[in-house]
Amino acid sequence: MTDQAVDTDGVRLSGGALAESHFLGRTRELKELRADIERAGLDTLAGRKAPCARVLLIAGRPGSGRSALAERLVRQIADSYPDGVLRTRLSEPDGTPVPIERAARELLGTLGLPTPPGAAEDDLTGALRTALAGRRTLLLLDDAAGAEQVDALLPDSPDCLVVAVSGGPLTGIVDVRPCTLGGLDTKSALELLTRHTGSVRITVDPRAAENLVEACQAHPAALTLAGGWLAARPQAAVADLAKRLRSGGDETPPLGRVFRLVHDQLPAPAARTLRLLSLAPLGLVDPHTASALVGCSVSAARTVLDEFVSLGLLRAVPSRLPQYEVPGCLHPLLRSLAEELERPAEIQLARARMLERTVRLLQSCRAITETDNPDAREKIQGLPRSQRFPSPRAAADWLTVRRPALLAAARLAVADGELDTLARRLMSQLVRAMAAHFGTQAAAPDLYGIHGLVLDVAERRGLPREKAAALLNLADLDARTGRTATALARYRAALDAGRAANDPYATGRAMESVGSTYQELGDFDRAADWFGRALAQRLARDERADAARLYGRIATAHTYTGRYGEALRNWRAAVAVYRKSGDVAAHARALSELARVQEYAGRPEESLRTCQEAGEWARRAEDVRLQAALQLRLADTLEHLGDCAAARLHRGAAERMLGEGPQEGRGDDPAMPAKEDGSKVPEAPDAPDAPEALEALEDGPEATEDDTRGPDGSDACEIRSASPED
Repeated sequence: MTDQAVDTDGVRLSGGALAESHFLGRTRELKELRADIERAGLDTLAGRKAPCARVLLIAGRPGSGRSALAERLVRQIADSYPDGVLRTRLSEPDGTPVPIERAARELLGTLGLPTPPGAAEDDLTGALRTALAGRRTLLLLDDAAGAEQVDALLPDSPDCLVVAVSGGPLTGIVDVRPCTLGGLDTKSALELLTRHTGSVRITVDPRAAENLVEACQAHPAALTLAGGWLAARPQAAVADLAKRLRSGGDETPPLGRVFRLVHDQLPAPAARTLRLLSLAPLGLVDPHTASALVGCSVSAARTVLDEFVSLGLLRAVPSRLPQYEVPGCLHPLLRSLAEELERPAEIQLARARMLERTVRLLQSCRAITETDNPDAREKIQGLPRSQRFPSPRAAADWLTVRRPALLAAARLAVADGELDTLARRLMSQLVRAMAAHFGTQAAAPDLYGIHGLVLDVAERRGLPREKAAALLNLADLDARTGRTATALARYRAALDAGRAANDPYATGRAMESVGSTYQELGDFDRAADWFGRALAQRLARDERADAARLYGRIATAHTYTGRYGEALRNWRAAVAVYRKSGDVAAHARALSELARVQEYAGRPEESLRTCQEAGEWARRAEDVRLQAALQLRLADTLEHLGDCAAARLHRGAAERMLGEGPQEGRGDDPAMPAKEDGSKVPEAPDAPDAPEALEALEDGPEATEDDTRGPDGSDACEIRSASPED
């Protein structure tokens, strides 16, 4: 096995993990649940049509096998629901309820339906109900924290069925059919032990085996741990284990007693590793997470994780990459032991090492996509071999598989309400990696959540600069998804926050974005006004490139309203700035747009001269596409002036440049917006790209995984909105 960031061997399933895939017992419960499906509901008995889907509730303590029973039921009845099975989990391993908005988004994504970033909870749940209307779908809601979660996701279609798994009743939901789980029957409990220990040790002393089942109260998770402990100790007697579990004399539940016994007899390094796994986001662990938490090699960490699987302490997650899950019933026990046996400073340091490793993997994941960038190649070579990805495809696979854990890591990084250096770097690298591999549009819902986390902390902690950056990013996402009014409100709020922070970039960026939004709304006078405010700030700071771009945007707004004189004045100003700055390509494009507006203004001779000048600058810039467009514009202008022979020559030159067939009609960009008379209106250069809410200074010092500082270390790193060049 190579010690790389992505090991394509996947998870090595041991006998213990394979045994978990075989369902045991619960025959009576399954029969009752299936009978409940066929039984008439209260509405049917009253002669009314059921208003919504029926709910079957499987209730039981964590570790009782409630999720396994639900899955078994779903597999048995899935053929009766031809529109498919939808699954989602409504609690995180530590018991934190999953927001309804996130669950609805996940279910809509499974259906292949769009989930606009920033959509409200009611909109998403409404879209889910609409999607399921008229369908016969089976919905599995695992680990529901309360009735309100289930009720929000309940389909309106009576042909759908919901199987909910919870620790208690779902009060408030009508006509719920509950099935409460206790322990396994004795026969199934003994078979579960036999799968771990082999039949000989059970049959030679069946009484001792029954005593062990009784000591574990036939609790499936407790029996799994007991079986794993016996399997690792072939010489140990079943009777001895039963006696140990009974000798405690306390009121600890059987799962807690067996878990403590297994933990206490692990080697000290392995026991510490197990305790620190309680810090893993979402309880999802890969070898890198374990390696960073305890400070060992990646290969050694994977060996330990596989041993935990054989002991029943972890579950192997079927995946292209090695990934494991802490069972939800063990998570509170692990966390309690970590708080009892680990010093707070050690827990803080382990958490910092884990997040630092995540940052580095995200840096590597993004850098592998920039193979033409010498700085990116140098950064990759500076990473340890275990943190390098062999290819962009491997990096994308890792990012896809680890996406839920990475998003949970972002939430963990700001869970204490702080936005320290490590949290900023994690957010920044996560945004960059997702945009690099998935594209901003595809990753928009996740990016919206990340920027929302930053905004929440910034508002609570009174951080106006960070608030401005987050608002700008959220507004950009709103604008891309058509929520223009929301985007405008957020841009204005970002402007206020930028002014409060005395951040000239944020204020300038916000003013320009407000102008862009008014232009999108068709209010070109206000657009020109806001572009002018942004221009004044850029000129005051001698930011020439940005000033030239804004001259172009003002000119475009005036062109839309037919104020060609103002448009020409601003394009000439843009041309002058580009000439002075030496930006040949931008100079050529600005001259091209100036020529276009001159033509609109009824000045064909001036347009002809400007076009010829623009062509010369386009040749210097080696911009063949622009040269061809200018040749076509020259042809159109010459035709307008009556020189058809010269027009044909220029059109032929354009065809040769583009290597295409004969060009019909005008040579304008077909994407150019049209005026009311059908002619085209020039577009100004694009506004600055959307800033990243958390862009760390890449040349600032980074914490090492051996650093003794906690996560609030003094790394020279800051939050800022990205500049247009970024």
